[in-house]
Amino acid sequence: MARILRVPSQPAASFWLPIVDLVREGGLLAVATESTYAVAASVSVAHALDRVVEVKRRPSGKPILVLIADRTQLDALVHVVPSWAEAVLNAWWPGPLTVIFPAHTHVSHALTAGTGTIGIREPAPAFLRTLLRHTGPLTGTSANRSGAMPCATAREVQASLGHDIDLILDTGPAPGHRPSTLLSVVDKPVMLRTGPVSARQIQSVVSEAGLTVEVQGDDVRQT
Repeated sequence: MARILRVPSQPAASFWLPIVDLVREGGLLAVATESTYAVAASVSVAHALDRVVEVKRRPSGKPILVLIADRTQLDALVHVVPSWAEAVLNAWWPGPLTVIFPAHTHVSHALTAGTGTIGIREPAPAFLRTLLRHTGPLTGTSANRSGAMPCATAREVQASLGHDIDLILDTGPAPGHRPSTLLSVVDKPVMLRTGPVSARQIQSVVSEAGLTVEVQGDDVRQT
């Protein structure tokens, strides 16, 4: 059964060491995001990504969202960031905006599902970004079996996934905010899922580059 570790308000340096070791060995964590708890695994450990897919009972063909601490961690994952997209990142990262980029060719198929693209978010919670600075990029897929309701508390995660993951970092109930806006910047700005950041808000930024946001409706493939 996964252990629940209550996160102190100001973790000491020693707090992070066993967590980093666990992630590097392919362990699975549960962490709170802006909306729900998520299953977090190193994007650099192949068998950890396989475990995420197994734990989620995730259908093939669904990419997995990646969380980063800051934009310095983009380089290892993303082939190119269009110049006009930089303004979008400046406006809403960290925050509830998941951006789909062209992926580096070496990025795991488990993350891209063969699409050649990767969905990335710099999350708002300060604790989560600190964790990511210690561990490197982690998966951010919701903590639930595919098709089930995501978990909002550490105890819910333990009850649902406790036999299949290794550690639950308890920072209290997840805020329960709406899932992030999903925006592709692969060729042009395309909103694939509406969310806290609206198409109108994004349009106000990309219009300076002479672009128009295309809205294609809801797409939950990155959850």
